[in-house]
Amino acid sequence: MASFKKTNTKIYAKVKGELTEDNIYWKKYSPPILLKEYGPIDYIDFSPIEPHYFAVTCSVRVQIYNPITKLVEKNLNKFQEAAYGGSFRPDGKLICAGGQEAVIRLFDVHNRSLLRLFSGHTAAVHRVFFTADGHHLASFSDDKTTALWDIPTEKQLITYADHTDYIRAGAISPISPDIFVSGSYDKTIKMYDTRTNKSTLSVNHEAPVESVIFLPSGGIFISAGGTEMRVWDALTGGRLLAKVSHHHKTITCLTTASNGHRILSGSLDRHVQIYDVSTYQRIHTLDYPNSILSIGISKNDETIVTGMVDGMISVRRREDDTTAAPKIKRKNKFFRRTGPNLPSIDVVVPSEKKELMSKYDACLRKFQYSKALDCVMVTYVVNKLPHVTVAVLQELTRRQGLQQSLAGRDSKSLVNILKFLIKYLGTPRFSRILLHVTQVLIDIYEDNIDELDPEVIKLLTILEEKLREEQELITSMTELQGILYMLLSGAESKIESVIAKESQTLEPSSAAQKNLILSIS
Repeated sequence: MASFKKTNTKIYAKVKGELTEDNIYWKKYSPPILLKEYGPIDYIDFSPIEPHYFAVTCSVRVQIYNPITKLVEKNLNKFQEAAYGGSFRPDGKLICAGGQEAVIRLFDVHNRSLLRLFSGHTAAVHRVFFTADGHHLASFSDDKTTALWDIPTEKQLITYADHTDYIRAGAISPISPDIFVSGSYDKTIKMYDTRTNKSTLSVNHEAPVESVIFLPSGGIFISAGGTEMRVWDALTGGRLLAKVSHHHKTITCLTTASNGHRILSGSLDRHVQIYDVSTYQRIHTLDYPNSILSIGISKNDETIVTGMVDGMISVRRREDDTTAAPKIKRKNKFFRRTGPNLPSIDVVVPSEKKELMSKYDACLRKFQYSKALDCVMVTYVVNKLPHVTVAVLQELTRRQGLQQSLAGRDSKSLVNILKFLIKYLGTPRFSRILLHVTQVLIDIYEDNIDELDPEVIKLLTILEEKLREEQELITSMTELQGILYMLLSGAESKIESVIAKESQTLEPSSAAQKNLILSIS
């Protein structure tokens, strides 16, 4: 007797991406802890020294959090208006911040005292950073200027006014205290050397620049604006190395991780994309509940923090692999000694694995079609494994038992079936089968529609509306497809006309050579 062929449920299952080492690495973070602040989170910066506190700039203050306890350790609130861009000095002892008041404040992290106040800008200062040596500050302002400040004297040393719009992004070279870059809403990024009085390099991002960072080598910088991230080589005069676009909304923040081997980008599309520096290919994605404005990550990737537009801060800590108890692998094998003279030789007796048959397959084998459908309409299967339900519906259709399994049902089972159809009818991988099931269900019960339970009638009305929405969506997509075909055909005809004009302008010898090549090919 031939063995029973099980129902193939894999054809409707979601295709899972390949599991890589990077996916495993970035999935080792604990579930996020959400902290609430008042207003959008403008900037996040980690202290370079242990225990790697992180500063959150929000509203009219800069708060320093403990990444382990998730509690506020220090509160810097000497601001009258909004604060922007609080960042640590390389030794972690000082912190600077700009603000809406057009001044720069310098704080002592230990005792929270205000040490310096730098005045000179005429508009809000959105970003301010310490230079690599920690002796100066570079500020980037809405007054379209970039300035270098001397910390001991509070004097403005150099001012650059090369931009024509707000400057909302900047970065300091990690290897030179004299070099920094600025990104502006005029779509350009400019590099400055403080030993000169003008910009030494200028590149066009072709979109308002929201963030700029240097890679640890100092020879490459990355800009973010619009939905695109661009990589530039400063050593070759600003040559464009790569364009990366994996977001569908504006990229708002950039940072590096894994000692400079990874790049993180946050966007208004609620995603953080992680890239490999060597290839600039996306290797992992982190999802968040709201649009992201700022992102920070501690040394050795221990803690990753993101700030969102609604004032929520998401804190994720890396789980320590050493604390997890080792899992003991048990093999279903039995060993026995064959004799005293052969102590090192064992005979392996493999155990037979019995394949268990699922409940719905057992019912299908007995031609109990209604029971088979009931088995896959339970809550767990419908919510967690909908592809199994659809596969069984397809098998019932193939056996011509779908009408038999749907007929004669009570109100409760009809409600479950209708809820499943409403929920998954618009899913592309299920739509073909579920449309057929819907048609069969309506054919069975349309003559007795007045006798049905009010809840069933209500769900039938919702199903009708769902079908109408799907029809309108298909119509609009078909129209869009026609428009795209017209655009593509117009572009092809234009290219052909240009090629024809160029061929007419060729010299007779060149035209003859071209005809000869065409005849040979």
